[in-house]
Amino acid sequence: MPVDPAQAELGRLLFYDKILSGNRNISCGTCHHPRHGTSDGLSLGLGEGAEGLGPARLSGSGANRVQKRVPRNAPGLWNLGATSIRVLMHDGRISADPIYGNGFNTPAEEWLPKGLQSLLAAQALFPMTSSVEMAGNVGENEVIGATRDRIDLAWPIIAKRVRSLPTYGEGFVAAFDHIAAPEDVKVTDIAEALAQFMVQDFTSIDSLFDAYLAGDDAALTSQQKAGADLFFGSAGCSGCHAGALFSDQGFHALGLPSFGPGRARRFDPYARDVGRMGESDDLADAYRFRTPMLRNVELTGPYGHNGAFSTLEQMIRHHLDPAASRAAWSPEDLKLPEVPWLAATDFVVQQDRFEMARQALARDIYLRQDLSDQDIAALVAFLTALTGEKARAQASFVPPTVPSGLPVDGAKR
Repeated sequence: MPVDPAQAELGRLLFYDKILSGNRNISCGTCHHPRHGTSDGLSLGLGEGAEGLGPARLSGSGANRVQKRVPRNAPGLWNLGATSIRVLMHDGRISADPIYGNGFNTPAEEWLPKGLQSLLAAQALFPMTSSVEMAGNVGENEVIGATRDRIDLAWPIIAKRVRSLPTYGEGFVAAFDHIAAPEDVKVTDIAEALAQFMVQDFTSIDSLFDAYLAGDDAALTSQQKAGADLFFGSAGCSGCHAGALFSDQGFHALGLPSFGPGRARRFDPYARDVGRMGESDDLADAYRFRTPMLRNVELTGPYGHNGAFSTLEQMIRHHLDPAASRAAWSPEDLKLPEVPWLAATDFVVQQDRFEMARQALARDIYLRQDLSDQDIAALVAFLTALTGEKARAQASFVPPTVPSGLPVDGAKR
């Protein structure tokens, strides 16, 4: 996807500006910060109503405190502008598809505004309408109120907020040929600017492995080369983690330990997460989740759709023997901010033995179980060779201020 620098720089400001949230208290960058590999360093994040950044994020207090954990692990944003990507989100609920006449199959269905230029731009709209992520709780602001009436009614409110600020209004006129005046700015333009920024700053193809593929034999250590041989060979990892992005973009069941609110469907009787089935309504998709891309994976832990494991070694060992891994797993493995009023429900799903049995049986991955500790260490070493130099250096610039004047999380002062 080609990048327009002027549009991308507008997107940078918007990415870190809390004006896009219902209560003006959280930005895209709060949960997808370069400091944490464009994720948040948590198993399950704290969105709207919390305070702080990354593992230090606190749950807030009073009437506007956190009502629910974000149900799934915040994914990294690396290389999401790749034209080969067909689906986004852990369950693939955002995809390129003409079914609704707007070019995409999304939770907004036919109410998604037309004119979006990319899958990434389409995805950028949805955190703004999520109560737990950015929109806020019912009764707190006009954005969540409009969302509950109909999802597309919230986006014009956000667009008006943005274009009413001269820096944004004039910036959009200068950066977009089809915008003649600030009042012409629509939420689709905001989404496009956000997508342009993410492609500009979060495209990562400068790893040691890339240097090795380009002919620099010394770019990898002997251990990393041994890990690569296992990854692409007998260990079988590349069967799913395939191609330049290290993902087949398919959906697979790993039998991960279950906890948290899950992305429950409206009719689910308790907190659980059925994965791809929640989007497809196909029982065969139960407990399957999208294969994650592995570039910069070293930086984006915890791992799994719910962040069940904090280290790459733990995640690899789980792939080898999910049953033993589930049996040995402990909540102590999580990076889960303490929220006392949610503690009673964090692990309630584990009290349902029938649900636990169904999830344990859902398994698509069968790899060699005879890998030695040395083999696993080599695989971890190879995965660190997929980290880009700019990503490791946190080279993406975080603006110290934004046009709204709201505070910027994680800005260097």
